[in-house]
Amino acid sequence: MSGHSIHHSVTLIRDKCMGCTHCLQRCPTQAIRIENRRARIIGEKCIDCGECIRVCPYHAMTAVTDPLEAIRRFPYKIALPDPVLYGQFKGLASVGRLLSAFPAIGFDGAYDVARAADYLTVAMRARLQKANCPRPLISSSCPTVVRLIQTRFPELLDHVVDLKAPVDVAAEQAKRLYSRESGVPLEDIGCFFITPCTARMTAIKNPLGHAVSAVDGAISMLDLYGLLRMELGQPCKYDMATDATAYGVGWACSGGELRAAGIDSALAVDGIGGVIGVLEEIENGKLSDLRLFEGKACSGGCVGGPLAFENGYVAMHRINGLMARLPGTRPEESVSGELMQALEACLTADLPIAPVDVTALDADMGAAMEKMRMIESLTRRLPGLDCGSCGSPTCRAHAEDVASGLAGEIDCLHLLTGHKRGGDEADDRL
Repeated sequence: MSGHSIHHSVTLIRDKCMGCTHCLQRCPTQAIRIENRRARIIGEKCIDCGECIRVCPYHAMTAVTDPLEAIRRFPYKIALPDPVLYGQFKGLASVGRLLSAFPAIGFDGAYDVARAADYLTVAMRARLQKANCPRPLISSSCPTVVRLIQTRFPELLDHVVDLKAPVDVAAEQAKRLYSRESGVPLEDIGCFFITPCTARMTAIKNPLGHAVSAVDGAISMLDLYGLLRMELGQPCKYDMATDATAYGVGWACSGGELRAAGIDSALAVDGIGGVIGVLEEIENGKLSDLRLFEGKACSGGCVGGPLAFENGYVAMHRINGLMARLPGTRPEESVSGELMQALEACLTADLPIAPVDVTALDADMGAAMEKMRMIESLTRRLPGLDCGSCGSPTCRAHAEDVASGLAGEIDCLHLLTGHKRGGDEADDRL
């Protein structure tokens, strides 16, 4: 994998790859090539969406997350369960019942990420009231979407709200609370996200909007599902308390942020293809009447993450049932003004999110122009079938790869056939 400056969770197990092109065709950022019958991920273009993991029939694409043993690096360990986890278990009586299961599998406690979502909901409502608020304001909660904007829609970065993701806020709060209540140093406390998301591991290593993440690792839900299910089958001694509202829990599903914010003129879209389509509309100035756009890369929202155990729509149904049993208190009613003032620094991103240029052909302008002319000329000669047999996802991408020296013209079967035919005709004339 290229792109040494950015850590990526999504990676390739070369020995399992058969060069089938499923991932090539489905990658939304054209970050995959097939070379010598093996896939190659272009790190600069990869946004860790996990689409390749979903479609690979040989399980050659995988996500690198932390094993449970990683929590042993810290004397005190706090689990940060994404609210998606609450939809993984049939018949879950309450959020507190699941939180109380974590000490049995090695943690010292758990902090409900849904509560951090409540705090961010209140902060989002405040941002939307600002006179100079861009339209639409774009949620920053999905790291894949933010990475997509960095690489493909950099002119929209000013629209991304200057708020951290719920898990980053949860980690900071969990450490402060545990340190105060238990009298232990902050540096002895490790917080680990229980994630349905491939991109979250990347965001921990390469934070978006701040220099260092307070999250110390990410453990796949798939890895913990069996252990938690066994523990939930045991008699319950107590339910761990949580202050999260139903609206905070609802952030697990597409549209959950909008319902929590409670504003008009907002749009939620799930699935990376749909998100790209709407971002194109925003880029073209066609959706300036919207106040808020919530984009989630996975189908159904975070419940559809590639590291979740349960079918996303089944999980969504269970979460909706759990929400219906929780009090209808709105986030702004559950958080005092004094607490929000105290939390402001914790909630707000302290660094701008910078664009990532993946389109530059050459540092030298003259060389770049020459490569562009080569790309345009070759694109006109290619068949436009976008068949992927050359190892590039589209004919245009193949032309760019040739201009960059990463492929040869006759990797295209159409040009290869023409080349051979021309050679045969020359032989005949002799």
